[in-house]
Amino acid sequence: MSLRHGRETVAIPGPSIMPERVLAAFRMAMPNIYDGELLDVSEELFDRLKPIAKTEGHLFVTIGNGHSAWEMTTSNVFNAGDTVLVLESGRFATVWGETVLLSGVKVDTVSGSDRAPVDAAAVHDKLASMPADHYAAVLMVHVDTATSVRNDVAAIRAAMDAAGSSALLMVDCIASMGCDEYRMDDWGVDVTIAASQKGLMTPPGLGYVWASERAVERGRGNDRRNSYFDWDKRINAELIYQNYSGTPPVSHIFAAREALRMIEEEGGIEAVWARHAVLADAVRAAVRAWSTPDGIDLQVCDPGAYGNCVTTVRTGSIDALELARRCEDGAGVTIGKGLMDPPSMFRIGHMGHTNPPTILGTLGTIEAALHAMGAPIGGSGVAAAADVIGAAL
Repeated sequence: MSLRHGRETVAIPGPSIMPERVLAAFRMAMPNIYDGELLDVSEELFDRLKPIAKTEGHLFVTIGNGHSAWEMTTSNVFNAGDTVLVLESGRFATVWGETVLLSGVKVDTVSGSDRAPVDAAAVHDKLASMPADHYAAVLMVHVDTATSVRNDVAAIRAAMDAAGSSALLMVDCIASMGCDEYRMDDWGVDVTIAASQKGLMTPPGLGYVWASERAVERGRGNDRRNSYFDWDKRINAELIYQNYSGTPPVSHIFAAREALRMIEEEGGIEAVWARHAVLADAVRAAVRAWSTPDGIDLQVCDPGAYGNCVTTVRTGSIDALELARRCEDGAGVTIGKGLMDPPSMFRIGHMGHTNPPTILGTLGTIEAALHAMGAPIGGSGVAAAADVIGAAL
């Protein structure tokens, strides 16, 4: 027997739950791509995306996932032989660095922990030990999807400035955009990267790049620019066709516009951040309640470094893969498997179109599965999460 026969819940850290309004917009018939409504919708999409990242800079939309946004940035900004500094805090800054390395760019690293944020003092010391123009850019992740560590972007910019570095600051916000507070211009970020399928509540297929004028100018005349990703062609676009370097991703444009309208209806991005903070606190309260010395524990040690889009959970002696199997096969709740140590970790995504019923249902299912496995738990995580949510009602 299985209890999963009903509406299933996906609690992985992306793709997240898609709103029915967004899916309905995604299924619209194909319009004229050269004139009419699509032009207005695309313009609205660009206008609404800039405030999401809190920037007045340029916006570029790629047809692809977050990795396509990495490639767009690489091809527009870097020359072969440039050196970048990658700040480790888990998996994805490292993977971004590996991607850049394949493009003929040299990569240096500030090593870090997968349980703590990047050490701004270490970044300062690394940059200060080199000539000011040694690094073309510093690459970091806002919230690492694998570890759920949130880095202090403003502190890294301050460290860069104190060291006198001329490097661009580039931040991967693929997990965090639309979930965790992020202020691109105020924090001195030159390039921000995100994608459609997580906090921005649109099916996978769009990569977003917000770039400062400084970043755009830095890349002009570089030797790696290609026609498809070329920022200058898109900045000077006279036709919608040129904004996307070919046929526009029609369905995604309508869907993304609908998702951004939903954010505005909720009260704007600040209200969305506040909702995510409460729900993330509820998840973390549950994990702390379950915690035992050789069992459940939070991956992130520093409360100031918790991400509000995803929570990574360590399971100690508990088989995380068996836990995930029971949740999905037995109850219809899909939790995220650990990316670094799958048998000893799982992840709970709480991003985008999610609310207390979704979170409490997910936590209740995990708790039931832990009981069914005879796993050691300290107390009721559901009760602890309900207390957090109740205080916000």
